[in-house]
Amino acid sequence: MAMTEVYDSQRANRRFVQEAMRAPLLSQEHEQNLARRWREAQDERALHELTTAYMRLVISMAARFRNYGLPMADLVQEGNIGLMQAAARFEPEREVRFSTYAAWWIRSSIQDYILRNWSIVRTGTTAAQKSLFFNLRRLRAMIADLGDQALSAENRSFVATKLGVPEADVDAMAARLSQPDRSLNAPLTEGGEADWQDLLADDSATPEERVMAARDGETRSSIVREALKVLSPRELTIISERRLVEEEGATLESLGRKLGISKERVRQIEHQALKKLKAALTRRVDDLDGYSLA
Repeated sequence: MAMTEVYDSQRANRRFVQEAMRAPLLSQEHEQNLARRWREAQDERALHELTTAYMRLVISMAARFRNYGLPMADLVQEGNIGLMQAAARFEPEREVRFSTYAAWWIRSSIQDYILRNWSIVRTGTTAAQKSLFFNLRRLRAMIADLGDQALSAENRSFVATKLGVPEADVDAMAARLSQPDRSLNAPLTEGGEADWQDLLADDSATPEERVMAARDGETRSSIVREALKVLSPRELTIISERRLVEEEGATLESLGRKLGISKERVRQIEHQALKKLKAALTRRVDDLDGYSLA
């Protein structure tokens, strides 16, 4: 962007703030009248007067969050969305000042915008994490712990207790706030060929581990196939349809109808078959010198 455009943008922002600060303050009776006109008759002139009067509140609230690295103009725009939401939901008959009600909506809208845009990684997905994100720096300043290093056990416990969150969450959020986003394709050193992604550990199984897992799987399958041979045809049917299916197994009642017996008899046969299988598997494992099925 050319310097002229930057200057024009800054001048427009200053003019906007100055005009907002010049807007007359409203008495409680007048603001309630404006709110009723908007709510009952959709009077846009009333809405404009009401929201213009409290644009200074939006600017003041946005200024509190300017240290999160996002443009002040964007924070104000998001705060204005919250102000409009407050105007749509305000109930003048409750006799509460509009500024008191709108402050919550303005702050919430600005905070949601910061959480969406502060990092490419979603931050603060729960109410507890959101509270931690916006209060961790303040609490660290309170106890004079302003460095980027990890919190001490005592300070971590203090923050966790104050905000009612696990200490592990405090550590994780402190680490997130201490470092900005970094591209994995960025070079480790200036002019170097290695990237940050080259330092990522590969958590996948090694070729040796994959071969061992495949061999163990084949051995377990062979052991189970041999053990199943001790079952009678009816026992094998019940075990196969109750225990050896990926989805939910057949019910005792449906197997009873299929085999022409009661569901209680199916349960008894299943119990007997499982005992026979356990004995057969134990013998087979013992023959393999302590091989584990786990």
